[in-house]
Amino acid sequence: MKHYESSLRTNSTVDQAQDAVTRLHNSVSQALSHPNDQTLSQAENSLQHAEEAVSHAPEGSVGGHGVDLTEDRLAEEKQRLALEEAANSENKQ
Repeated sequence: MKHYESSLRTNSTVDQAQDAVTRLHNSVSQALSHPNDQTLSQAENSLQHAEEAVSHAPEGSVGGHGVDLTEDRLAEEKQRLALEEAANSENKQ
C-alpha cells in the first residue's frame, strides 16, 4: 500500500500553519491576478491568519520538523504581497 504525504498528516500545529500559508499563497495569487481593494484586503486578512498559525507551529512540531520551511514560505508570500501592494499604491497616484 502506498502512503502519500497527505496520509501522514496529523493536523498538528505545523500542518495547520502549512495550510494557512497555502491559503495565503492562493489569496496573494488572486490579488496579483485581480488587483483591487477587495483582493488585497483578503490577502492581508489571510496574511494575519498565516502569521498567527506560523507563530504557533513550533508548539506542535517534533524537533522543529517543518517549521523552518513553513516560515520560509510565509516570508516569500509576505514579500509577494508587499510588492503587489507597492505596485497598487503607485497605480493609484
